[in-house]
Amino acid sequence: MNQFISFVIKETKHIVRDRRTMLILFGTPVVMMLIFGFAITTDIRNVKVTVVTAVMNPRIQQVVQRIDASEYFVVTQTVSSTQEAKQLLADHQSDMAIVFSNDFANERYSEQASVQFLVDYTDPNMAEQRVSYIQQIIMDELRSQQTAQQQAIANTKLLYNPQMKSAYNFVPGIMGMLLMLICAMMTSVSIVREKERGTMEVLLVSPVKPLYIMIAKTVPYFVLSIFILISILLISKFILAVPIEGSVITILAVSLLYIVLALALGMLISVVSQTQVVALLISGMLLIMPSTMLSGMIYPIESMPTVIQYISTIVPTRWYVSAIKKVMIMGVGVNMIYEELIIMLGMTLLFLGIALKKFKIRLS
Repeated sequence: MNQFISFVIKETKHIVRDRRTMLILFGTPVVMMLIFGFAITTDIRNVKVTVVTAVMNPRIQQVVQRIDASEYFVVTQTVSSTQEAKQLLADHQSDMAIVFSNDFANERYSEQASVQFLVDYTDPNMAEQRVSYIQQIIMDELRSQQTAQQQAIANTKLLYNPQMKSAYNFVPGIMGMLLMLICAMMTSVSIVREKERGTMEVLLVSPVKPLYIMIAKTVPYFVLSIFILISILLISKFILAVPIEGSVITILAVSLLYIVLALALGMLISVVSQTQVVALLISGMLLIMPSTMLSGMIYPIESMPTVIQYISTIVPTRWYVSAIKKVMIMGVGVNMIYEELIIMLGMTLLFLGIALKKFKIRLS
């Protein structure tokens, strides 16, 4: 019995002294609880609304103020044409637009007065909730004004997803998650595998430069990822009937940059890990949950608490999903996704630089 207790104490000390194990044991539950507690939400929050009207009369102003005063919507801009509103939607500067008709803007109401909603329907469920909420707010305000126009509400124009297919929303997210998992998780064990097999000494005496070694380790996964990317696009187009509105070349270019980013992140994890198990645990904890929950694939980022929104900015998948949605679903050009491209390029250079530096230290 004493020997058994001694072994238990010995194993406990071993676990406590292993910082990585302790981080995984205590860090993972905390991170998962925070993400599940704050990121998973279907609540309507901070929806950016653009108002389209030729004349901002007192009645329209009261409606707009009522919308802006709600906890769900934020009126960000007022424009005079639907074309301007559509451009703001395409630029992701707005989530929906309210178009007040000329009759509505007239001091004398008519039964023809109406409101039109321009809504990004790439996420149909969330879009339906937004329309329902804002319709109710407008109806309540019109009743409070005691106008004859109480029932003269609205038609909705579905932008980017007229058939309201959920695939329009999840396909870009699935692309980002799959490419990240395949590239980063598989690459994360490449260097540490050499150490476990005892072949690291071969690398130590090799005249090949560290950069070339890292590139050689990632090339097979890069080629594999290209085939997977093409397969995903073909399935999306011909089986799921998700249109490719933008340039195929742009989609491929953005995806190739993202693949290189994922490979760089995987290589960094591989360099700093001591075993394959640790590498897979780190990559799983850092990639699977954030890529799913904080990329905007399932839950809108603008509905998350501000702190979680800031945390999501360091998740590479968020920027890839945003760029692919704009190009693939909305049909915009490179000039509309320059922010995403710059951020992904910066992350790639950062991860590559750190990984190369760590690898040189290990070789020396």
